[in-house]
Amino acid sequence: MTSTRIAIAGLGAIGKVLARRLTDGIPGLTLACVAARDEETARAWLAAQSIDCPVVALEDFPKHADLAVECAPAALIERICRPMLEAGKTVMVLSCGALLPRPELVELAKAHGGRILVPTGALLGLDAVIAAAEGTIRSVQMTTRKPPNGLVGAPHLVKNNISVEGLNTAKLVFSGTAREAAAGFPANVNVAAALSLAGIGPDRTLIDIWADPAVSRNCHSIEVDSDSARFTLSIENVPSENPKTGKNVALSVIAALRKLHSPLAVGT
Repeated sequence: MTSTRIAIAGLGAIGKVLARRLTDGIPGLTLACVAARDEETARAWLAAQSIDCPVVALEDFPKHADLAVECAPAALIERICRPMLEAGKTVMVLSCGALLPRPELVELAKAHGGRILVPTGALLGLDAVIAAAEGTIRSVQMTTRKPPNGLVGAPHLVKNNISVEGLNTAKLVFSGTAREAAAGFPANVNVAAALSLAGIGPDRTLIDIWADPAVSRNCHSIEVDSDSARFTLSIENVPSENPKTGKNVALSVIAALRKLHSPLAVGT
């Protein structure tokens, strides 16, 4: 079996799970390298986990890997994507909200034979949305409810002086398009961006975001109306050690990577 060499950009909650699972073994995949903001801390963690791979600069990924997984702050997306795409390689993007204002990255991939993959992440049912988009989707409405501490520091809240501290009832903190949500909550609602890319685009996909002290999980519900089906999807994700990210995001990445070489691939 041909082996795909994987680079991991970022050793946070997602990157660590991915590094561990790749080291334990996934058929057809090898961990080639990682990049981290604090290289010394990254090397110490890798050593403690008995994971033998180099820590390199983002710009050096194409020398080591065939596919890079972006598990980093959205602000780094160009530093991660550009070198790989210019080399005709593949990037799996989790901060897909950062793709919306950067259509040139898709054009770069097209020009050099590279690819950008967006895993399902914290959502469900993207297969159904993708299928419906082959026909006509009339509307997509998403509602997200998160524990308030998972929204603290979001640019939209800071810019508009919206506090989520000490809430005892749910508070609607945003209502608008997926494009606006991706800009205002870059670490929180990449799910909305993924949904918009699968369906009718970031300017027609609508989302409400609630800070809700009554929930302990990151909750997303989606209502889609199309000419082929009308459906509602709902999921409650257990937060990872990073409250902005659900545990199933890392698992979604692993599943997507495993599918690259699986003799049986299920789902669109």
